[in-house]
Amino acid sequence: MMSQLRIELEEKRAVVLPTETVYGLFAKALDEEAVDYVYQLKKRPRDKAMNLNVSSFDEIVDYSSHQPTFLKKLYDAFLPGPLTIILKANSRVPAWINSGYDTVGFRVPSHPKTLELIQKEGPLIGPSANISGKKSGTVFEDIMAEFDHQVLGYEDDPAITGKDSTILDISQEKARILRQGMITKEQLLEAVPELTFD
Repeated sequence: MMSQLRIELEEKRAVVLPTETVYGLFAKALDEEAVDYVYQLKKRPRDKAMNLNVSSFDEIVDYSSHQPTFLKKLYDAFLPGPLTIILKANSRVPAWINSGYDTVGFRVPSHPKTLELIQKEGPLIGPSANISGKKSGTVFEDIMAEFDHQVLGYEDDPAITGKDSTILDISQEKARILRQGMITKEQLLEAVPELTFD
């Protein structure tokens, strides 16, 4: 089912879009009121940081510091795709994104419609389209029942996998997998042998 989606974002508002994993609530990351709105929609605790959804390697570099030498190899192997990368944040990352922590997560979704919006309006936040603490948003009808009158637009896609992205923290000398998702430790090491894990 096609949506009423407007491929643009107004201030203080959000859209529901698919990724290759689950549906997300996307809003302008550098607009504090838009980020606040998504926190309110999800009932998400403010100490739980948001990721930056970007569309290129250069954008990851623009919003991070202390990048490891293998970062480009990691990007080329898995992104766009179901991998979230945690790096040290730089001063361009506002506190309302990373809740004042010194790190920030990066996501580059591969879904073409979502990537198009990120390229046009990004960087964006895009947490899963569900109330905080509930299962990630995978059933479009349930999401619409929850958020339909509170978002600018939406896009359905029955092809989403429902599997989470892998979260890889490379902000320290040793890498850590914070959430095991679609990409395995073995796949990461095969593509990037320079990775060392705790």
